[in-house]
Amino acid sequence: MITRRRFHGLAAGALGVLAGVGGAGAVEHRYEPLVVDEGFYTWDWFLSSFFELADDLETATAGGKRLAILWEQDGCPYCREMHVVNLAIPEIHDYIRDNFEILQLDIHGDRNVVDFDGATMTESDLAKRNGVRFTPTIQFFPESLEEMEGRIGKDAEIARVPGYLRPFHFLTFFQFVREQAYDNGDFRAYLKARMAAYEAAG
Repeated sequence: MITRRRFHGLAAGALGVLAGVGGAGAVEHRYEPLVVDEGFYTWDWFLSSFFELADDLETATAGGKRLAILWEQDGCPYCREMHVVNLAIPEIHDYIRDNFEILQLDIHGDRNVVDFDGATMTESDLAKRNGVRFTPTIQFFPESLEEMEGRIGKDAEIARVPGYLRPFHFLTFFQFVREQAYDNGDFRAYLKARMAAYEAAG
């Protein structure tokens, strides 16, 4: 659970970054992503997977986290921005690391992945099945297979980030999923309420 005090701390940190991304003193320190290949970034805490999504979902839930699939591709400028700006910010980095299992997949990849329904296909075919056409795209899923009720592809997800979001919006979307706020409304309404609560608190 995110307490009122904890929310204000996260919001203040993220809003501070929005006011001065890349500027001196924006944050005390930043994390640095790992570079796997030229133009492709990752983190050592991302999920180490055998690419069996049902097992990955079970692993996430057993650890008290939520599963998200992060779709990227080599040379994607907005993917780079997400890593070197958003995920480098301590408040954002730590919140996502502590609350989510992130499975990083390549929209053009040829590694075999076993989907939630047991079907095996390449990453690129899974991207097509899930309606993922550009990067970065982040898919969030329920906490159990039973909650998917036999749905596959895009229909199996409970929320999606379709492209790059600025730091505060990026963090807030992960909070939206973690708090299961999607059960009570859409992200726009949640974001508006978050901003109003933060501004009211001064």
